[in-house]
Amino acid sequence: MELRNKVALVTGGAQRVGRSIALALAGAGAHVAITYRTSAAAARDTIGQLSRSGVKAVSIECDQQQLERIDDLFKILRLEFDRLDIVVNSASIMERRPALEVTPDHWERVFNTNLRGPFFIAQHAARWMTETQTAGCIVNIADTSALRPWPSYAAHSASKSALVAMTRALAVALAPLIRVNAILPGSILKPPDWEADRWARLNARIPLQRSGAPEDVAEAVLFCARSEFMTGEALVIDGGRSLT
Repeated sequence: MELRNKVALVTGGAQRVGRSIALALAGAGAHVAITYRTSAAAARDTIGQLSRSGVKAVSIECDQQQLERIDDLFKILRLEFDRLDIVVNSASIMERRPALEVTPDHWERVFNTNLRGPFFIAQHAARWMTETQTAGCIVNIADTSALRPWPSYAAHSASKSALVAMTRALAVALAPLIRVNAILPGSILKPPDWEADRWARLNARIPLQRSGAPEDVAEAVLFCARSEFMTGEALVIDGGRSLT
């Protein structure tokens, strides 16, 4: 798929990995809409960066835990753009909570953000793509906890595993018009609550002996967007960590 003049939505595109994905899509010539929940200042900065690529760029506040905000998101998108080609479900939360400390509120917050929100965003997008007969692409950003659950992130790991299952279900349900794939990053950005030496020890055990970068995930998104004969796949980007 040629990405120039395509329209892409990147949820959580104001900062961190989502920002790199949005910038990569804009660099490839796509017009980009990003969502944010609380990072309004970061969203403004990202929009400035995107606009310098010569594409149309808009930011929309959206708490995807609330289904009515997702409805509002697509109402705004339809006013701003006449089509939608690419959706990247990047917005996510990762909260440390050992299994015996998980509460119903914590579980609901994680699953609403990491699974229910992406599903209904994909549903809205697929309906729009079907209306316009757009051969679109949906990319869900999971992580390697979907393969090897993290004990201190029980709800998070469960939500990401379910996100991969959802990806495969949608790949079948939405074919042949729409392709759906997932990306599973490994060590990309140091968690804010981790000490530097703990991060370094983790990366030393990776076969490539280093962490990745947000740009590695962004390149994988571009690959998924351009690969017209791939759907239902979970692409692991972890330097080989999941092999050891």
